Amino acid sequence: MKRTLYILALGTFGIGTTEFGVIGILPQIASAFSVTIDKAGWLLSSFALTVAIFGPFVMLLLSSINKKKLMLFVLGIFAISNIMSVFANSFSFLLIARILPAFLHPVFWSIALALAANTLPDNQSSKGVAIVFGGFTLACVFGIPLATFMATLFNWQSSFILCAIINVLSFIGVLLFLPSTLIVEKQTIGSQSKILKKPVFWINFILSFLMIAAMYSIYGYMADFLGKITGMNGMQISYTLLIFGISGVGGNWLAGRFLSKNVLTTILVFIIALLIVHVLLFFYGFYYIPMLLLVMVWGFVHTSGFLISNVNLTSSAPESAEFINSIFTTCGNSAVTFGTLLGGYFIYHFEIKYIIWSSVILLVTALIFWFLKRFSSFK
Repeated sequence: MKRTLYILALGTFGIGTTEFGVIGILPQIASAFSVTIDKAGWLLSSFALTVAIFGPFVMLLLSSINKKKLMLFVLGIFAISNIMSVFANSFSFLLIARILPAFLHPVFWSIALALAANTLPDNQSSKGVAIVFGGFTLACVFGIPLATFMATLFNWQSSFILCAIINVLSFIGVLLFLPSTLIVEKQTIGSQSKILKKPVFWINFILSFLMIAAMYSIYGYMADFLGKITGMNGMQISYTLLIFGISGVGGNWLAGRFLSKNVLTTILVFIIALLIVHVLLFFYGFYYIPMLLLVMVWGFVHTSGFLISNVNLTSSAPESAEFINSIFTTCGNSAVTFGTLLGGYFIYHFEIKYIIWSSVILLVTALIFWFLKRFSSFK
């Protein structure tokens, strides 16, 4: 059973590297196509927005197809998209190449997370989900900094070549080692709409949205922040992103253990910890050594955010695992879009160091919804 979880994690590694690998190379792309950094940020936010809009509908449309074949198709499209990006001769073409796989992103995530939740016993399901999210964590540990390193060593196109290779390896892993799953009964919007009528679903949705938006309002522009505020060069930024990701492995593992004991307390600790880290970035981001130490703590806290947000939202409807996970992709990616745009707004209208306060606003709002969730009687 655990082999299945690790194969799924390999797939999420490829998906995560493709979606977020651009974070470290946004400055190079902005320079190459003579666009502003906030416009270059659309390479991240447009991907996320596409996932957010089409996620549940695409999953419902394809719900009756063999799951293994679906995942292979998704990984193949991701590889083709990255190859297209290599040959992009305009920012518009690059944007189109980025959006192409986003339509299918929710399919892989929904199936992988649903299988992860059902592979282990109910009292250990969050650990199974944590293993699959570990692929995303490894994308942060190795994928994103390696993409940044490739761009620094060669050019930004080499980063997309790297992503294509990772997707192909993920494809081979799923093809050879993941057992075929049965074709299930096709789901309909009508049969799943009862989930949307639960008040607790909407509280959980907004809370997860706010946490992820806060994460990416800063993280989406991390390379630019490290370059302009901390004064790092390209090589130093890639090393720093690696430190960020490595520390995130421990955070993701620890969050998985805490979530199996108390979801609500884990959410509160995450919000407060991320709030403290982001405020400290504002005051100590100018100093190299303190920034490196902060990045370690930042990565430890930040990387667990997607896992915590997923468990928070999917607890609203454990009986509809695939559909609720497709809704999570909508929640998560719309939050990434909103957070990236809000961060870009702060960069455009203020200095980049003030981007920190975009996260503070979101996290304080998240605290309000945490208390609403904690003391409400909604079920």
